[in-house]
Amino acid sequence: MEIIENFSLKKLNTFGLSVDGKYFAHVASMDDLLETKDFIAENNCRFMVLGGGSNVLFLNDYDGLIISNGLKGVEILKEDEEHVVVKAMGGENWDGFVSWCVQNNFAGLENLSLIPGSIGASPIQNIGAYGVEMKDYFVGLEAFHWETGKIQTWAYNDCRFGYRNSIFKNELKGKTVILSVTFRLDKNPIFKTGYGAIREEVDKMGITKLSIGAIRDAVISIRERKLPSPKEIGNAGSFFKNPVIPEMQFLSLKKTYPKIVSYKLPDGNHKLAAGWLIDRAGWKGKRTGDAGVHKKQALVLVNHGNATGKEIIQLATEIEKSVKEMFGVELEKEVNVII
Repeated sequence: MEIIENFSLKKLNTFGLSVDGKYFAHVASMDDLLETKDFIAENNCRFMVLGGGSNVLFLNDYDGLIISNGLKGVEILKEDEEHVVVKAMGGENWDGFVSWCVQNNFAGLENLSLIPGSIGASPIQNIGAYGVEMKDYFVGLEAFHWETGKIQTWAYNDCRFGYRNSIFKNELKGKTVILSVTFRLDKNPIFKTGYGAIREEVDKMGITKLSIGAIRDAVISIRERKLPSPKEIGNAGSFFKNPVIPEMQFLSLKKTYPKIVSYKLPDGNHKLAAGWLIDRAGWKGKRTGDAGVHKKQALVLVNHGNATGKEIIQLATEIEKSVKEMFGVELEKEVNVII
């Protein structure tokens, strides 16, 4: 395994920020991981695992070791007439895996189509979209613990999944690298079309027979229309989480803003559309230098070319302050900010 010094991360973060890693290593095996562990100890340096780079914002060059997860492979562990249990390695591309599932008629993840990133990053964030979260089909994962140098297994209840959250984003942040994730998928699909206008998109596309392939096509169409591609303009997708507020606060806001976009949760709280709040506060399409808010989706902050991470985070801070003053609602960043 090769350790590269002063490695450009511009193509490895979807914001397209011009930052470097002091050291860089591509890990493709357990032997590579153990070598990496030794390097970290010998050089007493900080480190981080970088998947698809789709959920990070670097504020500076990274003065440590960047580890690229290159572990590949997808394996069917067991199946019966109703379900199939599939293990995917952490370095696999998430959307590539979803495509493979759909092609094999393994249902459940099709609503999560076109989400950027890797399999290994998916439990950290508990990625979700259009009424489905990764945890809904999660069985367990294997991870390498940096301190002990051993592989450990985490079951569903160990992971403490929440809304765009998990134990790997909190207590275990920076302490493990996820080697593989196991999912339990359906052979008899239950179509989830009630969220995010998927049914409307299916009808618009002229699809008469519903299938998981049709839902995947609809989700891809919606996402491509609403969200900018990092290939065209630097961004990390949704920059903020959709805030959750108590019903009393929601009812008060509803009186002032009758068209406020929300979704009532089973516990009685209300999840607000952060994009709507930001748009209503006047930020959609605004730009400060090369840091800006996307013209079609206010939830997405963009790099128009040469923005720095510090400029983007400053814009985010101003948006948070504005939304708080206008609605009394605090926004929380979904993106992982690397100092």
